[in-house]
Amino acid sequence: MIKFINETVDYLKEREIGPADVGIILGTGLGQLVDHIDIEKQISYNHIPNFPTATVEFHKGKLLYGTLSGKKVIVMQGRFHVYEGYSLYAVTYPVRIMEKLGIKTLLVSNAAGAINLNFKKGELMLIDDHINLQGSSPLAFKGVEQLGERFTDMSAPYNPELNKRFEAIAKSNDITLHKGVYASVVGPQLETRAEYRMIKLLGADAVGMSTVPEVIVANHLNLKVAAVSVLTDECDPNNLKPININEIIAMAEKAEPQMITLFTELIKTL
Repeated sequence: MIKFINETVDYLKEREIGPADVGIILGTGLGQLVDHIDIEKQISYNHIPNFPTATVEFHKGKLLYGTLSGKKVIVMQGRFHVYEGYSLYAVTYPVRIMEKLGIKTLLVSNAAGAINLNFKKGELMLIDDHINLQGSSPLAFKGVEQLGERFTDMSAPYNPELNKRFEAIAKSNDITLHKGVYASVVGPQLETRAEYRMIKLLGADAVGMSTVPEVIVANHLNLKVAAVSVLTDECDPNNLKPININEIIAMAEKAEPQMITLFTELIKTL
């Protein structure tokens, strides 16, 4: 395990990727942020030793290194999911690599469905807490204590100070930014009406298929974490229509300029 991590880190350092201050994970339909980065190096995931390979058609599958808002950043242009057949360890492997390359802060984006029907598609939600419905933990493996505290505290997985800054940036830029609880499921199938009702009863405001594993590992590594969801559809079990993935992608892209503003302005404050 440690041998694999060191192999990956050495490979990236040899190609002058790192050191960096901030790691960024870009979710579904949220790739335009890269246009704002002064990219110095980029490498496809399938060229990186021990790295998973992105299999989702709308995920680019590249690791980028450069400067954004005056800070050195490592950006995952495309992430990994359990529904692609990867273990939770593999899904979160890049977070461990970015930490070894120096990041102290991890910013995460995703596309999610709005469970809270006061939230509308095209709006953003700042994640304040989460519910892990993926059935396991990315820390549940033999030897995890060699990489950090096994019993990782999750009383505040999303850094309160970063969240306050996000809210202030949203207010000053007239961006609607809800705050709520994100539930992470396995997927890739969308939820049934009964499942949406269950998730609402559990206290979630939005649901998606990512983010929580990466956040758990980031906390395991003592990184500061903040995450924002683009709400791409409204999950009303009493008025549920067949989902259209192309519409979800289009909605994410439509909302992306606001996400870019939040991320670029926040990084300036780090």
